[in-house]
Formats: sequence, structure tokens, C-alpha cells
Amino acid sequence: MNKFLGYLLSPVFYLCFFLILVIFQPIQWFCYKVLGYAAHKRSVDILNFFLTYSTLTLGASTRFINRQALPKDRPIIFMANHQSMYDIPALIWFLRKYHVKFISKIELTKGIPSISFNLKYGGGANIDRKDSKQAISEIIKLGRRMKEHTWSAMIFPEGTRSKDGQMKPFQVGGIATLLKVTPHALIVPVAIENSWKLVQFGSFPLSFGERLKWTVLPPIEPAGRTPDEVSNEAENAIRSHLGQLPAPIRERI
Repeated sequence: MNKFLGYLLSPVFYLCFFLILVIFQPIQWFCYKVLGYAAHKRSVDILNFFLTYSTLTLGASTRFINRQALPKDRPIIFMANHQSMYDIPALIWFLRKYHVKFISKIELTKGIPSISFNLKYGGGANIDRKDSKQAISEIIKLGRRMKEHTWSAMIFPEGTRSKDGQMKPFQVGGIATLLKVTPHALIVPVAIENSWKLVQFGSFPLSFGERLKWTVLPPIEPAGRTPDEVSNEAENAIRSHLGQLPAPIRERI
């Protein structure tokens, strides 16, 4: 039934999703070019509100749980498992007061209405995965902006999306680089559930009636600990929440 209804409603969802992106492209441009950062960020927040709830056309439910008293006067590095592109709008919308910036592939800065514009001008890090020096340089620049403006960053340490919801081992490179620049940043794991089910049949049809859930887990203080230790604890916190086997303690490159 999920697949059958997906065939019927996926075109409706894609039309809504595309129209939202097209409508907010000139809004973002005007806010950024004329009104400045605060207005541009507000336009991006509202854009992602609509993108988050566009999944209602697929009968999906959205639940975001954050019972943590997170500070707004220090940078935060959020670390989440990654299941689909639909992870991202909710993270931007529900964590909007923390000014969350993403580390994204540089290829995404072109060709996608609204999304490419925000990636290019929103203050995140756009990295070339084939050029390690460029990638490290961009992440360092992001860390400096986090320190200067008290922004936060969102990292998907698996490095790629999980197509079946089973977590892949976390890679420590991104968090290690950010912690070198912002050693006082707080580490906050986020567990994402069922986003992968939306695309379990591929990009068409999308699955109908899935229950999407994001949960902010207790923060981790990185002081006096190595990036490997912090990453391992964040990974295992998410694995525990999802009911998956813990990762072995290991040195990572």
C-alpha cells in the first residue's frame, strides 16, 4: 500500500517541492543582496519550514524531539546519521536558532533553485572531495566563522547516506578539523529515524505514510578528549538510540 499510494502522490510531492524552491529563489536573492544576513537566514528558515512539511503530501509525519538545554552563546557541532536528502530541511528548521551551517559537496552550489544559492552564500563549507587541501581549507574557514559569529555546524560523519537505515562507521576528519579551530565547541549527537524509508523504492515512487523522526541527544563536552573519543561516543549514542550495535573503539584516519 505504501508503494501504491506513493505512485499516486509522489508527483504531487515533487511538484510542491519544486514550486517551493522556485518561489524562494528570488526571495533569497533579494534578502541576501538587499537586506543582509539576518533577512537571508530568515528566508532560508521559512523555506525549510515549507520543505519539511511538504512531506505531508506523502502522508508522512514529522516529529522533532529536543529536550536538551543547549547553549546559544557557544558554537555547537551537531553530528547526525544520514539517511536521505530529506534529513536536512527539518534540521535547518528545528535548529534554526543555532545558525546551523552544513558541509556540502561543491557540486551542489550550482543548478538547484534555492538550495544552491543558500549553499553558496549561507556561510557553510562547500568542499571538493577530490581535493583534500581545498576541503580542509573550507572546513577551517567554517570553523573560524563559527567562532566569530557563534554559529553551529552539522556534520554527517558517515560520509554518505545509509540506504537501509543501518549506520556506517563515523569518519573523524571533519570533526577533528573543526575542533582544532573551535576547541570550545559543544558536540551534540542527533539521531535520525525512518528518513531512508521515504526513498526505499528509489526516487520514484516515494513511500507513503512514513513516520519521520529526529531526536537531539545529550551533548558531549570535548575538553580533554581526542576527536576519535568524541566521535566514537557520539556514534554510539546514536546507535544506542536506534537500537543498533555499538561501534568498536578504534583509531580512525
